[in-house]
Amino acid sequence: MSSDKTTPKPEPDLTLRDLIPKPLDWKVVWVCIICALILTISNYFGSTNRVWVTLGKLGLGELGQQFRQFCHTMTNESYGKLWRLHYWAGANTVLYFVIPALIVRLAFRERLSDYGLKITGWYRKLWVYAGAFVVVLPCVMLVRGLPAFQKMYPFYKHAHESWGDFLGWECAYVLQFFALEFFFRGFLLHGLKHRFGYYSVFIMTVPYCMIHFGKPLPETIGAIIAGIFLGTLSLWTRSIWLGVLIHVTVAVAMDLAALSYRDQLGQLFGM
Repeated sequence: MSSDKTTPKPEPDLTLRDLIPKPLDWKVVWVCIICALILTISNYFGSTNRVWVTLGKLGLGELGQQFRQFCHTMTNESYGKLWRLHYWAGANTVLYFVIPALIVRLAFRERLSDYGLKITGWYRKLWVYAGAFVVVLPCVMLVRGLPAFQKMYPFYKHAHESWGDFLGWECAYVLQFFALEFFFRGFLLHGLKHRFGYYSVFIMTVPYCMIHFGKPLPETIGAIIAGIFLGTLSLWTRSIWLGVLIHVTVAVAMDLAALSYRDQLGQLFGM
């Protein structure tokens, strides 16, 4: 009797040479490795609390203690708690913008405008920004009273005490969001699009979601949606500026919503 079932042929053994594509796209390799290194450095050195812990694990405990003592000294000064957040925003700006931008210009020898910093044309799509804000703002107002949201925002808990506190924090906050958009929706996304096309949006969304670990669960889930949306927007307009505008507006709105829920906006506005 003949059988309809056929025995599958075993897959041939592959050599390392068979696995490596020819020619190898070195730009993809370096973009991925650089992104992995930057995210690693950000995780271990991106905040003052992590620096001395990391130094201790590297066998540099004395240096770590000196840095920790410096942090405690700074915290006792005027606006001391704010400087730690400025360190975080400054580290993000260097890691997410300065270093990738230098790599684009000096190593890849390409234009920054090809990585999302194009300053023309994107403003014709401002209607997308308006629509996105109309959708997101009710969500922000809906979750503003959640304990996890109140605990998280604003990062600087003295932001309501004066305009100096508020603007000193929000300006640093805005700067790091620009750097964040350039890193994910500029350097990573546009650095991979020549090889993966639209699939580069989903590749970028994975690490973008992961940097939100530790934040409230709805925000982390929302980061997946936001990553896909903002990535698509960046490919469509060949610019990160609409993403920066959306990200900054929503972030400031979240801070204001948290302060409003705690009835602290009146203190800021002298009411």
